[in-house]
Amino acid sequence: MKKYNVAVVGVGAVGIEMLRVLKQRNFPVGQLRVLARSAREIEVDDSKYAVETVSPDSFNNINIALFAGTEGEKGAAATYASEAVKRGAVVIDNGADFRMDPKVPLVVPEVNAKDVLKHKGIIANPNCSTIQMVVALGPIHKKAGIKRIIVTTLQASSGAGRGAVEQLKVENAMIAANGFDSVHVCVKDRAMPQQLAYNVFPHIGGFVEDDYTSEEWKMVRETHKIMHDDLIKISATTVRVPVRTGHSESVYIETKTPIEVDKLKSVLSKAAGIVVMDDPATGLYPMPKDVEGKDEVFVGRIRKDPFVKNGLWLWVVADNLRKGAATNAVQIAECVISNCK
Repeated sequence: MKKYNVAVVGVGAVGIEMLRVLKQRNFPVGQLRVLARSAREIEVDDSKYAVETVSPDSFNNINIALFAGTEGEKGAAATYASEAVKRGAVVIDNGADFRMDPKVPLVVPEVNAKDVLKHKGIIANPNCSTIQMVVALGPIHKKAGIKRIIVTTLQASSGAGRGAVEQLKVENAMIAANGFDSVHVCVKDRAMPQQLAYNVFPHIGGFVEDDYTSEEWKMVRETHKIMHDDLIKISATTVRVPVRTGHSESVYIETKTPIEVDKLKSVLSKAAGIVVMDDPATGLYPMPKDVEGKDEVFVGRIRKDPFVKNGLWLWVVADNLRKGAATNAVQIAECVISNCK
């Protein structure tokens, strides 16, 4: 099998997961370079990796460069992607810097794998909450057409990085030791704008047009681009919840043509990357605690709206660090080396 020289840029939560996924999926890695702002050694699942300081020359002889990305700020790809492409690498960027660039494909392989073939050196990985939603909705759109989506996300702390996970841990410990009032004391270097422990708040990203957050607009614009349909009416509310890993979404759709619930379950069950868990009478439905470490998108609570023709509800859960970031990026890389066969 042909081997490919791979660079992973960033060793935060997503970068670590990229290293793990490359190994677990047996990606044909020749030389592996792990790059970050500073050199050090890290350990992932008993494997040691020498981290090198990133520079333009780090991408010499690299075939595929996976940028772990940073939501909400300029990622390393903004500085180094063009240098990597210049040296012959295909860049797959998990950050937001290139997602809406019309020259850059935005790819979820289960939905629009062929868009990979249009790349000019850079391919963007969508936002985590967008990825799991379009995996679930792609087969429905193909079968019955979707004209409207209303989604509320319940997003885990790990979606905001290690700092938010640490904040949740510290706040939980403070409450356990000293009671609920103790957490109102300012936590040093708080990563989130509000208390995470025992709390939810509808604020992910900054507030922008029409008082929607940037995260909510990402779900609108990225879904339009991935599904090649700007006519779908999409409205989103994104909520941070006190969960470590695993995003959940309550998704309401209206289809263009009728589709019965049993048929919908069948369509989803046969679709790539989806696991249907839907027997609510026995307590069977997806939960973030059960999907952590898994690559599929899990769908349950599939039901009709009794008052709106062609209205349907779905409950969609996925590991935001895996399918929502690292796994999707590695799947794109797999698509690149196979020409999406």
